[in-house]
Amino acid sequence: MQKKLEPGNLLDEYGNLAQAGYALSLVKKYDRDKIQANPFRIKEWDYYLIHNSHFGVALTVDDNSYMGLMSISFLDFDARTERTVSPMTVFPMGKTNLPPDSGYGETKYHDKKCYFSFRVEKGRRVLRAWMKNFEDHEPIRMKIILDKEPEDSMVIATPFEKEKAFYYNQKIIGMRARGVVEYKGRRHYLNPEDSFGLLDWGRGVWTYSNTWYWSAMHGWIDGKVFGFNLGYGFGDTSAASENMLFYDGHAHKLEQVRFHIPGEKEGREQYLKPWYFTSSDDRLDLTFTPVLDRRAYTSAGIILSDQHQVFGHFDGTAVLDDGTELKIHHMLGFAEKVRNKW
Repeated sequence: MQKKLEPGNLLDEYGNLAQAGYALSLVKKYDRDKIQANPFRIKEWDYYLIHNSHFGVALTVDDNSYMGLMSISFLDFDARTERTVSPMTVFPMGKTNLPPDSGYGETKYHDKKCYFSFRVEKGRRVLRAWMKNFEDHEPIRMKIILDKEPEDSMVIATPFEKEKAFYYNQKIIGMRARGVVEYKGRRHYLNPEDSFGLLDWGRGVWTYSNTWYWSAMHGWIDGKVFGFNLGYGFGDTSAASENMLFYDGHAHKLEQVRFHIPGEKEGREQYLKPWYFTSSDDRLDLTFTPVLDRRAYTSAGIILSDQHQVFGHFDGTAVLDDGTELKIHHMLGFAEKVRNKW
């Protein structure tokens, strides 16, 4: 049985999680000042992914205390290409001032090379981003509005084996998107009829070495928005998993999910071959056919990051809490495996 979070403070008087489990909104109050762990281990970020079936953009503002990361990716699903630029800052130590709640405020960063603003206002999210030298000394700029936020989201509070380490995470799936992205002399438009956005909101104190698996998707089934959030791999998830289906704004909780990546058992992952997804409660049966691997590898001193965020199409079935079986056909989403030492 998975445990639901009750309203209250996220951390107890000793800086440990007051309760582990899941919720459908941010019922626990996050307060950076209540953290009692090494301040260099605090990690906070806002990550948005917005796309239609032809192109997408990913935006990140990340304050990892000893380093910050501001990132833009442009994803061309038709050409099967991507471009990512991620300038770093040194020792931000919380000065980026990311909001303690995803439901209000502004995440903002700017310098001479880039500008990011994620503002929550009047029931919508307004995203603005600009980067001076994104490709061939040319800039990228965009303004995107996300609205029709679903009633339910995926929220999980996860402890680690190490004392005072925790992860508080929200994934909002299936927001509708409209806007324009200017890149390489062209304007790329997002329209709410076929464009969606998600938010990955994370706050916590992580241990040094972790590997995680994450997948998300959203689209239309029978005139209603359907999506999912699937993930596992780090922390103690015995109290709850982060696996949820979303249909018409409402969440349907899954048990444990497994990503079957070709070649993984042999240590030679073949990320662009078809993957398979199953769940321990037999409510998920998916084939994932990749089209694009947004991969990045960094090794510098004590920092190592090996990332594969793979975009492609899902086909198969998913079963809601009431037993309704939904057919998923050629719906665009992503699945990733990321190994970090940071």
